[in-house]
Amino acid sequence: MEPSVYDLTYNDLNPRFLFCCNLLRTEPEMNYHCHDFIEFVFILKGKTTFRIDEKLYDVEEGSVILLNPGTYHQSLPAAETSARKFYLAFSNVEFAGCTRGHFPLFKNYQLLTTLPDSYKKPLFRLCNLMEQESKTCRPGRYFMLKSYLIQVICLLCRYQKQELEEDAKHQYAPRYEFKSVNKKYVAQQIMHYMETHYKEKISLDQIAANMYLSSFYISKIFKSETGDTPINYLISLRMQKARELLDENPEQSIQAVAMTVGYEDAYHFSKLFKKYFGLSPLYYKARIPQ
Repeated sequence: MEPSVYDLTYNDLNPRFLFCCNLLRTEPEMNYHCHDFIEFVFILKGKTTFRIDEKLYDVEEGSVILLNPGTYHQSLPAAETSARKFYLAFSNVEFAGCTRGHFPLFKNYQLLTTLPDSYKKPLFRLCNLMEQESKTCRPGRYFMLKSYLIQVICLLCRYQKQELEEDAKHQYAPRYEFKSVNKKYVAQQIMHYMETHYKEKISLDQIAANMYLSSFYISKIFKSETGDTPINYLISLRMQKARELLDENPEQSIQAVAMTVGYEDAYHFSKLFKKYFGLSPLYYKARIPQ
């Protein structure tokens, strides 16, 4: 197996510790929300449910949830169950091949994982040490907390690498087939993101940030899997949607159609439309029976 896309850089060893807390939550969080920093949630005891990016996840002792910036989430414990959770928040990290300020996803691009005992015990021990240190007012408290945070980051990076190595050992298909599965998943996620957000302003950097990968990396993967670039795919998708809108309601203004499919400049939209269909949107409207 080739080296992981993600690797530590010097900046990873200088994270900004923000806060940590140990909570026994018995009621759902009031708001479905996101942060502009990274947050880990370690399930220390019990079972609970989390709503993350409109999906529900049942988690239990040993689970770790990764909440990167912009990831919407909400804790939803049931009345008859409870779970003790340790929240750890930080920022200012950078991984090779990963959007700055984000932590690489777990195996198979998952936001959560269940730790084996070999990692659960030392990580839970660090959670306990951080909780105790956060309650003190001794000199150097921040730097002690930061040192524990660095250990957490290093342990989780080692865990991720071990997971990838074990997957490779048990993969009977040739290496290129193993790699193509991940590439196909990435391409599908990019297409899904575009189909959901084509009405909005979208850039390659935005797509990369949503995938927690570099823009160069996703562009290369998308091209190899689809034969086209992400931007060309987006333009084609928008043009198809625009034609559907004109077919359904020819009386709409060109400006309104352009805005609906993500273009503020109606002139630029018209040029793209003519390039794709051989007719400007104005002439296309005229040929549709009223």
